[in-house]
Amino acid sequence: MVAAGSGTRRVRVAARRPESDGVVSLELVAPDGGRLPDWAPGAHVDLVLPGGRTRQYSLCGDRWDAHRYRVAVLREPDGRGGSAWVHDRLAVGDEIGLGGPRNNFPLVPAPRYLFVAGGVGITPVLPMIAQADLLGADWALLYGGRTRSSMAFTGELARHGGRVRVVPQDEAGLLDLPRFLGHPDAGTRVYGCGPGGLLDALAAATAGWPPHTLRTERFVAPAADGPVRDTAFEVHLARRGAAVTVGPGRTVLDAVADAGVEVLSSCRQGTCGTCETTVLDGEPEHRDSVLDDDERAAGDCMLVCVSRSRGPRLVLDL
Repeated sequence: MVAAGSGTRRVRVAARRPESDGVVSLELVAPDGGRLPDWAPGAHVDLVLPGGRTRQYSLCGDRWDAHRYRVAVLREPDGRGGSAWVHDRLAVGDEIGLGGPRNNFPLVPAPRYLFVAGGVGITPVLPMIAQADLLGADWALLYGGRTRSSMAFTGELARHGGRVRVVPQDEAGLLDLPRFLGHPDAGTRVYGCGPGGLLDALAAATAGWPPHTLRTERFVAPAADGPVRDTAFEVHLARRGAAVTVGPGRTVLDAVADAGVEVLSSCRQGTCGTCETTVLDGEPEHRDSVLDDDERAAGDCMLVCVSRSRGPRLVLDL
């Protein structure tokens, strides 16, 4: 059984090119040349690689091109092998599975945007910039990376002139967030994507800004405190009519898989939203970095790869 909404399609690699040291972009098309699903800035897709490995990447191409997606993949030497396979083995003409698109990082309407990107975190920002231009909104981008040669898409960004500030760390040090952000402004929305340290610093720098000013997308979920409930709890699978026990140190995702219920997942770290599942009863203990405060308070969904239960029982729509 596959959870609702977890369907995938086949796509073909139409082009690939190096974008910087360690980053390669892929252009993906339908094998029959047909139309791909529409998407909006901030969306990501799941690439389903051989062996069932699933990895999520932000769409960073032209959202108005209905027949072509673009993603960029950073080689991660300490990763789980997905990025290395893409860099070393995936070739033009190959077909892979694709899930989504999904959007946990939407661009909300605003007269002014400040974008902050670190490393490959530039990818979701590229279509946001295009959308801001289309809407006539004011915007500026602060883009940091380890070295200039490691920073992807700088040539593409150059056409925006002074709106883009490229700051390689080995040349200019860490990003000066307070200087870039300026004074709090109710009409400005701040978007950030990149390493956890950068996003933590960005959250601290905007602490005095109006509520909901800052929106971020993380590569890795922030460290959580000890679980509210460290004993076993039951998960009832409403559609299956069965129940499983989730013990300490186990994930709901793994426990339901043992019961024969497959939920499509990717990051297994609570950062991508792929495994979001509807909660019919019970109170989840949220440990992800995808849901916002209102969604957490509603308690009607959870990321089963990391989140647990505050009580002895959860009922899921599985």
